[in-house]
Amino acid sequence: MSATPARRKILFVTGTRADFGKLRPLALGASAAGHDVSFFVTGMHVLPEYGLTKLEVHRLPDVRVTEFINQRTTDPQDITFAKTVTGFSDYLRIEKPDLVIIHGDRVEAMAAALVCATNYVRSAHIEGGEVSGTIDEAFRHCNTKLATAHLVSSKDAEKRILRMGEPPASVFVIGSPELDLHKADSGVDIRDVKTRYEIPFDDYGVAIFHSVTSERDSIETQAHILFDTLSASGRCFVVIQPNNDPGSNQILDVITMLPGDRFRVLPSMRFTHFSELLKNAALIIGNSSVGVREAPFLGIPSIDIGTRQTNRSSAPSISSLDAHDAQRLNQMIDSLWGVRFAPDTAFGHGESVEKFLGVIESESFWTLPLQKNFSQ
Repeated sequence: MSATPARRKILFVTGTRADFGKLRPLALGASAAGHDVSFFVTGMHVLPEYGLTKLEVHRLPDVRVTEFINQRTTDPQDITFAKTVTGFSDYLRIEKPDLVIIHGDRVEAMAAALVCATNYVRSAHIEGGEVSGTIDEAFRHCNTKLATAHLVSSKDAEKRILRMGEPPASVFVIGSPELDLHKADSGVDIRDVKTRYEIPFDDYGVAIFHSVTSERDSIETQAHILFDTLSASGRCFVVIQPNNDPGSNQILDVITMLPGDRFRVLPSMRFTHFSELLKNAALIIGNSSVGVREAPFLGIPSIDIGTRQTNRSSAPSISSLDAHDAQRLNQMIDSLWGVRFAPDTAFGHGESVEKFLGVIESESFWTLPLQKNFSQ
C-alpha cells in the first residue's frame, strides 16, 4: 500500500487576473487533495479601476487570502518591484510555507522568486521557458534562474530551461493550467453571461489589447489603428480593458471613445463567464496571451497584433499582424469571422492539475536542492 502524501503548506502569489487564471485550477486541485492552500494577492487585483479582481480569489473555497497593496497606478515597474519585495519578505516570515508557487513574467512574480531564493524557501515557477516580444521575457527568465522547480507548458519550454543550465530533475511538463478550466463545462450558459454583463450582441468578437512597455511612444497610435478598424468593420465586440502595464492609460483613453451600440467595454469578467464568452466568440483580436493559448485550444480564430506575443505559438488558428497594418487587419476580420479550427494541444490537453499533483506529491520533488548550480 502506498503512503499517503504529506500535507503541505502551499502559498500561491498572484498579481493579475491573467496569472490567477493559471494558478486557480492548481490551487483548487491542491486544496481538494488536502493541502493547506493560501494566496498572497497584490498588483492590479487590489486596484478598483481594474475591476477589483481580488474578489475572484476570495471566492475560492477553503483557501486563505492575504492582500497587499504594492503600487499606485502611477508607479513604474521598478518601484512596484521594490515594494513587493519588502511586503512579500515580511509576509513570508509569518506564513512559513513549504512551497511558493509563482507564475510567468510579472514583477510581482519576480519579487516573490527573489525573496524565496535569498531565504532558501522552495519555489516552483509556472510556465517558464517561454518567449515573447517584450521585457516580460527577461522577467520570465529571471524567475527561471531564481526558482527551485519549473512546471512548464510544453517540451519546447523544457528545452529552453535546460539550455539555461537548470537540472533536468527540476523541470516538469504539465501543460498550461488554464486549459483545464476551458476544457471543463463552464457551468454557465452564454445567455446567463450576456445577461450578467449586459452584452446585447448575438454575434460578437472579443478584443483585448495591452500596452507593450518597450513601445510606449507608439502604443496610443497602435490602439487607435486597432479600435478605429474595429469600429469601421461594422461588427460588434466585447472589449476587456488592458492590464496595468505602463502605457495602459493611453489605451484606455482610446477605448473610452468607442461607440456604445457596438462595443461592450468591461474591466474584467469572472473566469467561468469569460470562458463561456470565448467559446461562443466569432474570433479574438489583440495581443493577449488568451489569443495564442486558450483560443487555439478551443479552435477559436485569433488575430495577434504587434510584438507582445512574438514567437509564443505557431498554431494554425493564429494570424499575426503588424500593429500598423489597418488594411490587412480589416481583411483578416472578414476572412476569419466565425471560422472554427481543430483544437491545438501544443500546450497540453487540459490535464495540468493531475500532473501538478503528481509532481508535488512525489518524494523526489521535496529533495530538490535549494542551492542553485549551473547544470552542464
